[in-house]
Amino acid sequence: MNVDTFTQQVQSLHGRLAQLYRDANASVLPEPNLLLPVAFKELGTASEALELAAEKLVQQTEELAATRSRIEVERQRYQSLFDFMPNAYLVSDAHGKIQEANHAAAELFNIEPSFLVDKLLVSFIPLQERQVFRSKLTQLQQCDRVQEYTVRMQPRKGEFFDAALSVTPVRDAQGNLTRLCWIVRDITERKRAQLALLSHDYDPSQDRPRHCYSKGELISLEPQKIWLVCQGIVKLSTMSESGDEILVGLAGPLMPFGSTMTSLSIYQATALTQDVQLVSLSLEEITASPRLTQSLLPQISDRVRQTESLLAIAGKRQVKDRLYYLLLWLKQEFGQRLAQGTRLSVRLTHQELADACCTTRVTVTRELSKLQKQGKITFDSQHHIVFSSTPSQQAA
Repeated sequence: MNVDTFTQQVQSLHGRLAQLYRDANASVLPEPNLLLPVAFKELGTASEALELAAEKLVQQTEELAATRSRIEVERQRYQSLFDFMPNAYLVSDAHGKIQEANHAAAELFNIEPSFLVDKLLVSFIPLQERQVFRSKLTQLQQCDRVQEYTVRMQPRKGEFFDAALSVTPVRDAQGNLTRLCWIVRDITERKRAQLALLSHDYDPSQDRPRHCYSKGELISLEPQKIWLVCQGIVKLSTMSESGDEILVGLAGPLMPFGSTMTSLSIYQATALTQDVQLVSLSLEEITASPRLTQSLLPQISDRVRQTESLLAIAGKRQVKDRLYYLLLWLKQEFGQRLAQGTRLSVRLTHQELADACCTTRVTVTRELSKLQKQGKITFDSQHHIVFSSTPSQQAA
């Protein structure tokens, strides 16, 4: 029951009472002394009807208030989704005057969202390209589907950047264009990467921001990114059920690693050398670029071979064999030729060697001493292992 229905019932009640009094005055009733009981009965019936109507009206008012509350909650939820979208999102009128802007748009254009409102989107386009942009706005008057554009834009007090625009026209019931919904993406880095792919001497780590880590520092692993080593060596490890660290790989220059390249539930990366420099590659970028994928395949193959070698070493029954063949593998992967032999550029502690060989630090120390006495290895001033250049090093 709405307010109009309730009003109609009140008016009907007034009509019935007025008719009752008219009948009394005209002496329509055969017995005037019965007028009062009839009036009371009529009033009682009307009172019950009014009470029922009032209860329904109160119930509907409460339901309406609850509905409005739910609508407000939903409105706030969608407002939050709009405000915190990862991409810059704008709503403008049909002429490109901004009506709403989220936080990503404010950050992209270097201006508060409230100050973006009522500004023309064309004001962020370079002067020499504004006429073209206005022509595209005119074309949108006749479009009903999402349109994609690539333009140059400039934030307030900032440098120009290449932007990809996705525009969705919104029309009313009469088909009139009421607003335009814009998604703006900065594709400067993507275009730079595409140009780099055209060069013959393509290096995936070129012209990308480098992330530096010191020795012993843990490297964060993100699900949608792969790290590529530019400098230094990264130790890749997991944990056994007993809580011991297990070496699963060493990533050197141009080697990729990341959480998406393993099925291990526990997987961590640690800077093994003093100055480790990395660049990140997104899975989306790798998937979209055959050239980039092709450039990474040899390094991924090296990682697979490395894993197979470590598995073979772990299968040796005796600790001394596991340690010796691990050292030979390190020599092959990270050895530096010197006059007195081959020096390991990577320095693993006795505990790290023990973890890789599934033994104790004491056992590793003892076995290294034996190898040193046999003349197979020595240590330089920085405690790096140096393999002797004498033939005795070939004997296990």
